[in-house]
Amino acid sequence: MLPKSTLEQWALLQQVVDLGSFALAAQAVHRSQSSVSYNIALLQERLGIPLLRPEGRRAVLTPAGELLLAQVRPLLHDFYQIEQRAGGLKAGQRARIDLVVDSIFPRPRLFDILRRFQLQHPLTQVHLTEVLNSESPARVAERPADLLVLTRNQDAQGHGQWLMNIDFVAVAHPQHALHAQPAPLSSAQLTGYPLIKITDRQQQDQQTEPALAESWSFTTVEAAIEAVVHQVGYGWLPEERIASLLAQGELKILPLRHGARRATALHLIIRQHNLPWDSEIATLFDLFNQPAR
Repeated sequence: MLPKSTLEQWALLQQVVDLGSFALAAQAVHRSQSSVSYNIALLQERLGIPLLRPEGRRAVLTPAGELLLAQVRPLLHDFYQIEQRAGGLKAGQRARIDLVVDSIFPRPRLFDILRRFQLQHPLTQVHLTEVLNSESPARVAERPADLLVLTRNQDAQGHGQWLMNIDFVAVAHPQHALHAQPAPLSSAQLTGYPLIKITDRQQQDQQTEPALAESWSFTTVEAAIEAVVHQVGYGWLPEERIASLLAQGELKILPLRHGARRATALHLIIRQHNLPWDSEIATLFDLFNQPAR
């Protein structure tokens, strides 16, 4: 069964209401006033209820018209967006960008980049996949991606450049036994306690039994942080991700004799099939390269 009304009729009704008269609505849509009046009369006839009433020189909604048009407005907005997207696709605009980002990349900065990209390219979707910095080059190469933020530039199969360093610090819960040891801590003092590691599922499955006895593996940064907070062991964690926990005293940096801080480089990479760059890829690439706000 087909609908009794059309989007065109509802769009004309919206114009009449928003502009206040049939004449102004007709002028806005480049139609004759009689055509606008006919379509709205037909809409009311098919629905069987009045949608407009005169108020001085203006045409205003009846209570029923106000209720129904409020429900239709989002549909009209969505329909206009579909037409705009079709126009963008016809002009060569991307419908989607596949973005692969290492999970150690700062989340607030990532979300700010995505928000600003959306403002510039509202009709282009971004499909985000987070990966662990321990994921193998072969597995990363298999992932569909247009733009990547990875720890290894050679995994790119495309054009890449250094983006930033992520600082990792060795930490444990303030009440962990390591903080009761004489400082500074040596490597030998650390060996008696589980090391919390962040590894992907494949590496977890390939670990040998001796390695499992020395470390505990987790497949997300968040799980590794929680494990250290709950005194399962100590770990090297992204300093930016645990800044609030350090400030609140839920985690404490270990006083190591050597190498209390490690830096991991992240690279921004564009896959070869996107060269030369289109405008959407170029925008996202530039946003990643801009200083954090």
